This record gives sequence, structure tokens and C-alpha cells, in this order.
Amino acid sequence: MTGNATLSRAIESIQLGVKDFLLKPFDIDTLIEAIQREAKVQKVKKSATKRKTKQNSKFLGSSKALEKALNIAQKASKTDASILLLGESGVGKEVFANYIHQNSPRAKKPFVAINMAALPENLIESELFGFEKGAFTDATEAKAGQFELANGGTLFLDEIGEMPYAVQAKLLRALQEKEIRRLGSSKAVKIDIRVIAATNANLHEKIKNGEFREDLYYRLNTIPITIPPLREREDEILQIANAVCKENSKKYGFDEKSFSKEAQSELLDYKWPGNIRELISVVERAVILSEGQEIQKDELFLDSRK
Repeated sequence: MTGNATLSRAIESIQLGVKDFLLKPFDIDTLIEAIQREAKVQKVKKSATKRKTKQNSKFLGSSKALEKALNIAQKASKTDASILLLGESGVGKEVFANYIHQNSPRAKKPFVAINMAALPENLIESELFGFEKGAFTDATEAKAGQFELANGGTLFLDEIGEMPYAVQAKLLRALQEKEIRRLGSSKAVKIDIRVIAATNANLHEKIKNGEFREDLYYRLNTIPITIPPLREREDEILQIANAVCKENSKKYGFDEKSFSKEAQSELLDYKWPGNIRELISVVERAVILSEGQEIQKDELFLDSRK
């Protein structure tokens, strides 16, 4: 619930996993309806048959802005140069990273993704580099880190701007020396990986504030690729919405649904501060909550976000 509906607040809420947000003032019935909508969505999700889906780098739509970024990615994928993916939260940075991996000479080797923002600060080092038995209190057995698991393939470091400063020096050394050392070990392990990093943060500002190492930035930023936000890729909106609608109709056991003309216009008019991630969430909810085969404008529930 917000009375200050700025773009940054909308993006932040989507990042935190918020499924809906209401603009104040609103009456209590509006809040109750929002809660009931989400309750119904969760109930349908839990009752649906769980299916394992393979991770892939398939793009659900196409536009000139996307093709421009993909053209750079395609060229970069043939090399082993470090790549830094830039763009707002939800634009599909991991999909881009996977695309680069799948089109690289390392395609048959592992693609390992790790989100810096999702890990507690005290666990990042052990997660990246692994540890030996007895390295710390809870280390009851040795464990390989993400670098070792990605050996021969690609390591995707998402939200790199959130990496603790102290760990950045060890990451830089690993990239330069092409070797890592598990916590509690005196033995170095040789690694052969390609690193793709991503961030929605202003790394120049973080460098200026002493929060990010300048030498690491230049090491990661050999080939920068800026992924445009969804509002600059308007041609993709309905393509993505239709693909997600079809997928979720099948997933939840509905006959295939579609969008009314008014609903399509609503999708195109909305600015999508949470980008593709938000669009996918809105369409999934609409598929679940819509009464008929054709999803209507008011079944998108976007009015409260404007």
C-alpha cells in the first residue's frame, strides 16, 4: 500500500516479490479483493500438478531493441571475454546469460547461476569457493563451491553490485589467477570458466562510494551489454503475454485463454516498472482468476497500479 507511487518504489516492490500494490487512498473492499485474488491464485497453484521445467534461454518475444542487444550477445558468446549485463530488475538478465552460454563453445558444460543479493553475507565466500571439512563450526563435510561446479562452463553472478567488498578481492584474484582455494584448504584448485556478471545498480556510484572495487569492475566489464526495459520493447509485450497465457492455461488445466481487445490495449498502455518479471506475474494471475476464455481488461487488475 503506497501513497508515493514512484517508479523506484514500484520496481522495488516487484523485486521483493510483491504481487500487487494499491495506491492510497482506497476503501477496505479494494484491499479485501486484492487479498482474495492472491488467495485464489495460491490455491490454484498448490492444486496444480507440479511439473519440472528445463532451464532454457528461449525468448518469448522479439523487437528491434532486443535484437540489437542480442546481436552483441551473439558476437560476445563466441569468445571467452567477461561480460557485464546491465539493465533494470526483471528485464531478463539471466535469460541473456543463458543465451550467451548456449551459443558459446562451452554450451555442453555447466551453466551455474548465483544471486549475490539472495545469499547472507557470511555465506557468500563459502558458496563461491567451497570449504573443507572443519573449516568452520558447521562444516561437517567438504563441499565444492560454485566455481568448481561451473568448471569448464559458465558462472553467472547476478546482482554483482551486492557482493561484499571483502569478497570482491578474492573474486578478482580467482579471475586473474584462474584458480580458487576452498575455505580451510591450503591447496589451490585450477578453474576454467567464463564469467558473466549482471547488475541493476550504478557501479560507478558504488566505486565512488568505496563499495565496489574499480579493478574488479574493469575485469568484469570487458564487454558491457545493456538490456533495454520492457517499455522500450513494446513489440514484445503482447508476444510475451500470449506465450505466458498459453503456457499457464496448460499448466493449470484450463482451455487455452486469450486477451480481449481492451485487455490488449491495457497491457500496451501500462509502463511495466517491474519489466518482464511483472508481466509474467500479471498474466499468470489473470489466467487463474479470469472467468471466461477471453481475459477482460478488469481481470488484469492493473488499475490499482497506475
